[in-house]
Amino acid sequence: MPTLTTKPLDPATWDDFARLVEENKGVWGGCWCMSYHPEGIGKHKTPAQNRQEKEAHVRGGTAHAALVFDGADCVGWCQFGTPVELPKIQNLKAYLSTDPDLPNWRITCTFTGKGHRRKGVAEAGLKGALEQIARLGGGRVEAYPEDCADRKVAASFLFHGAMAMFARHGFERSRQIGKHRWVMERFVDPE
Repeated sequence: MPTLTTKPLDPATWDDFARLVEENKGVWGGCWCMSYHPEGIGKHKTPAQNRQEKEAHVRGGTAHAALVFDGADCVGWCQFGTPVELPKIQNLKAYLSTDPDLPNWRITCTFTGKGHRRKGVAEAGLKGALEQIARLGGGRVEAYPEDCADRKVAASFLFHGAMAMFARHGFERSRQIGKHRWVMERFVDPE
């Protein structure tokens, strides 16, 4: 088992993040983890534009993630942010139909680089994100994972994470917003 550590995504770790994204072909066709930011992604956006916008968010302090390192190599991350920073969640229409009380923080995606999957990277990223949230004042945290019980799901497609992983970190089911997607939540005490 590798020894995994986490660091915040910030200007000092941008190059590590960018290297991992580039090694993985821009992540999901050039997303650069921009899907959930206000600008979003789409046919009108190039991977270069997504990269530029992500870097602007990082340098402006409006992007948060726990980067996971195996030694000096960045091997994954867990993205989180406020609902203002990350307003575009999947199943948004179903989510809004539940008349939600918006959380303090959202965990929107996890990513593990090729060659590092099934080694605890996503779990380390989630733990690191919760630690960062505590340092940033804590509060109610929502996540939108997949229920993988009794079904096979490729790890590369679990960018929201699996419900079981969130349950191991104290999250509880709140409400269903998709065929296999749930809102899970927990409170994080401030440090």
